[in-house]
Amino acid sequence: QGTKAHRQLGLGYANIGASLMALGVPYGSPEGRSIVAGITSLMTARAYVQSGHIAAKLGPYEAWNIEGNAEAHHKVLFKHAQDNRIAFNRLAVADYNPIAEELLSVAADTWDRAQDIAAESGMRNAQASVIAPTGTISFLMDCDTTGIEPDFSLVKYKSLSGGGMITIVNRTVPLALKSLGYDKTQVAELVDTLETSGVEAFMAGLKEEHKDVFKTANDLTYHEHIDMMAAAQPFLSGAISKTVNMPSTATVEDIKEAYIYSWRSGIKALAIYRDGSKGAQPLNVKVERKGE
Repeated sequence: QGTKAHRQLGLGYANIGASLMALGVPYGSPEGRSIVAGITSLMTARAYVQSGHIAAKLGPYEAWNIEGNAEAHHKVLFKHAQDNRIAFNRLAVADYNPIAEELLSVAADTWDRAQDIAAESGMRNAQASVIAPTGTISFLMDCDTTGIEPDFSLVKYKSLSGGGMITIVNRTVPLALKSLGYDKTQVAELVDTLETSGVEAFMAGLKEEHKDVFKTANDLTYHEHIDMMAAAQPFLSGAISKTVNMPSTATVEDIKEAYIYSWRSGIKALAIYRDGSKGAQPLNVKVERKGE
């Protein structure tokens, strides 16, 4: 009954981490967070615009007409638009990016349009967006990263439910190297190094200022993971499914602080994973051999 009365949607995305890498932008940087904020804001705003168009033809969701709901939904749209303006105003020299500026600018106009349409026709859907894990389906879609995640590792080993293991090498690396100014020969040499000698040898061949672009989940601090969630959360109807990776040395106090930090950042949901805390995990950065 609740689903029929509200018609919630869960639009989202995958491959954000790889997209930032392809642009040569570090996942843990203010610049990267601004781009993700812009993508998320525009996605949800455009979804609500379309929801309004459908409502004009078919009528708003049933619960829209319950006393107070329409007014509350207008307030939600207004808050999304307000957060978009805050994100746009935050674009400073340190985190400025022309892609982020354009996304947030277009999103501002789209939020205005969504509010106008809601006033005219109502909304067909009470909620529009959420960030799902996207798990295995991301691999079927040829994505290097899932949901809002950074890459787990440039070279990783995936355990299969029926037994066995596959090796997965990040295919966005050549695009990233090209964006950072490496020529064809350098790109070919670095990719070959990654595939044959591993991540450490690959990183050693990079210029120092480019290493942050290739940081993966376990290289990032929990603050950087949560800060990315905080950049996207104001523009989502629902929560974010994301693993906040913490090292095997993380203490109870560290994990407590991560939860408090996420609460202060306005996060709706948090999933901490302490490396090695399970007997088996789906992704590994090295091959686990029996007997060791």
